[in-house]
Amino acid sequence: MKKILLSAVLIGGAFSAQIALAADAEELFKTKACVACHTVETKLVGPALKEVAASGKDAATLAASIKNGSQGSYGPIPMPPNNVTEDEANTLAEWVLSHK
Repeated sequence: MKKILLSAVLIGGAFSAQIALAADAEELFKTKACVACHTVETKLVGPALKEVAASGKDAATLAASIKNGSQGSYGPIPMPPNNVTEDEANTLAEWVLSHK
């Protein structure tokens, strides 16, 4: 019984941590220039985050695009480099990919 209870607590804790990380990532997204061109559901200037998540890119590639900018992946308008740290770029990339 103790093993089952401990497992349930650990799973619950991991789930709570994942929710907290997602909330932190969404807040980070809202504080960066990302919101000027992107929304989760629909294309604005840049693609919807759901479209990016469905593209098959991995987190490292996406983080590099967030930090360094990109061009040509989703049309003629380039995405400029963003003023983010490596950790912030990785957090944002993982959050974007969570919208699959």
